[in-house]
Amino acid sequence: MTPDASRLYRTMTLIRTAEEQLARSHAKGLVHGACHTYVGQEAVAAGVCLHLQPDDAVFSTHRGHGHALAKGLPVGELFAELFGRATGCSRGRGGSMHLFAPEIGMMGTSGIVGPCILQAAGAGYSFKLLRTSRVAVAFFGDGAVNNGAFHEGLNLAGIWNLPVLFVCENNQFATEVPFSYSAANPDVAARGAIYKMPGIGVDGNDAAAVAQVAGEAVRRARAGEGPTLIECRTYRTRPHSEGMGDYTYRTREDVAAWRERCPIKRYRTALLQADAAAEGDLKAIDTEVQALVDQAAADAARAPWPDAAQALTHVHAPPRDIPPEPGPGGSREIGYTAATLEALDSEMAANPAIFVFGEGIGKRGGNFGTTAGLFDKYGPERLRDTPIAERGFVGMGGGSAMTGARPVIDFMFIDFINDAFGEIVNQIAKMQYMSSGRLKMPILLRGVVGIGHSAATHHSGSYHAIYSHLPGLRVVMPSTPYDAKGLITHALRSDDPVLFLEPRELLAAKGPVPVESYEIPFGKARIRREGRDATLVAIGPMVPRALEAAEALAAENASIEVIDPRSISPLDTATILNSLRKTGRLLIADEAFAPCGIGAEIAAAAADAGFNHLDAPVRRLNGAFAPAPYSPTLEAAVTVSAEAIAQALRDLLQE
Repeated sequence: MTPDASRLYRTMTLIRTAEEQLARSHAKGLVHGACHTYVGQEAVAAGVCLHLQPDDAVFSTHRGHGHALAKGLPVGELFAELFGRATGCSRGRGGSMHLFAPEIGMMGTSGIVGPCILQAAGAGYSFKLLRTSRVAVAFFGDGAVNNGAFHEGLNLAGIWNLPVLFVCENNQFATEVPFSYSAANPDVAARGAIYKMPGIGVDGNDAAAVAQVAGEAVRRARAGEGPTLIECRTYRTRPHSEGMGDYTYRTREDVAAWRERCPIKRYRTALLQADAAAEGDLKAIDTEVQALVDQAAADAARAPWPDAAQALTHVHAPPRDIPPEPGPGGSREIGYTAATLEALDSEMAANPAIFVFGEGIGKRGGNFGTTAGLFDKYGPERLRDTPIAERGFVGMGGGSAMTGARPVIDFMFIDFINDAFGEIVNQIAKMQYMSSGRLKMPILLRGVVGIGHSAATHHSGSYHAIYSHLPGLRVVMPSTPYDAKGLITHALRSDDPVLFLEPRELLAAKGPVPVESYEIPFGKARIRREGRDATLVAIGPMVPRALEAAEALAAENASIEVIDPRSISPLDTATILNSLRKTGRLLIADEAFAPCGIGAEIAAAAADAGFNHLDAPVRRLNGAFAPAPYSPTLEAAVTVSAEAIAQALRDLLQE
């Protein structure tokens, strides 16, 4: 028996034996959550992974046990993970649907349909950018091909000729919905031509046929010939998830017929009939695999539980030591956008792994000049104009960040980020945690925020409160050119995902900015004006209006301390509370909506840790709880003016 034939047979047998044992373990209560087995589809994982190197990247879906085992995951780590034990591949954080083993190129499985397609495309972009011969693979079911991620991911991979295999395991049901019903075009392979790549259909229960097709696709990818879409027509012969009913949407007869088409039985028969293997050799593999799985299950059942003290680790990357910030001294003054551009240029020159995705950020230089001049210096691979496909290129950015690159996603207006909300919430923000810190997520998401210029409701958003609710994501909003340069430099060197929000009304503002590079750490507020009578916390575009209001109050013999948090998450409540101890009064000004906002968070902290220092109730001043209108008079009516802040301070001082 050839080494490839032996490996194919052993991999399929290992997957089948492990899955059947896991099904029994689920029935016994050893698996604590869902268990989506891969029984019936073993030929796909075995045939594709036969051609992969350890550093090739695999991204998978909720039915990913087989892919992980085929990529080389020790079966004991799979069992321990589903049993929720500390020795599991995700250290007990993931269970059946969230398997991570980046050491062997298993970059993760996801309980959400579609992200693996985008992440694999992003990994392909990293591999091409960094001039490697590595290949990325996305395994996904037929349900994913009706998802927007499929269109956006394949389109982006096609136009950029990325080294990716898109492997659709068409098992004919998305949960319990038949593919024949849900797809207007049920020929998945035929869709490849739409995206400028080969689309190949293959019998997914024929291990040799899958291996042959996958081998050619991997060869093409390594040779720089671009992506391939492979449709493997197969069938899962166990329920969607263990314990679920199975015969309301399909018949026992259909399942029985497909069991007769078992890929392992079929391959075994073919080997014996061709005299390519001896019966004794195959039985020896069966015996060895059974013993391995039995031992893995027993060891997993005895493995230690995770230490509860570890439950809050790896939400963020470990902190780095950085030099003290120099302070905004000096005589040189530049604008806000010029300061961020200077920082981006410097970091791109120092780090070839940094690239920018966005609409119009190439030769045009960005809608607000955020990348002006960089295209001529760094070229189209590092300043990549994208289609209007926010979910697609954000998901790709996540995959790129996981595989060695440092993407910058320029949204133009931050309103557009919401099309990619799921990729940020479910993937980017959680990746470090779910992988127990073994994957980093150095991605910078930037865009303009705030009301002004009659931009109306889809170009005036401020979503910092929503995104600051997410563990794992940093959210910053600088208000000066000095802060903008220091914070974006820190973001570009960080291993955390960062949402960098740039107030539109401040982009033209000038201020002193050092020529040299410097970093401002997240979570460190700045006292913009010292005072003794009241503390005024101003968020982003409210800072200059707060300073104007404080100046007006100074003429009335009132001393107002103005604090600019700079970072929304983490929030420097210590600086705010220290000020409150001195002044006894607190007003928070934020252009965003009041309900569930940052002002409420600051007020709660003041009421909790600063209650004994309050001489009056905490007050909040926010924009109206309404979408942003177009007309200048309506626009002015829903935002917060310096005059409104000044009056709120007068009222507070009277309490």
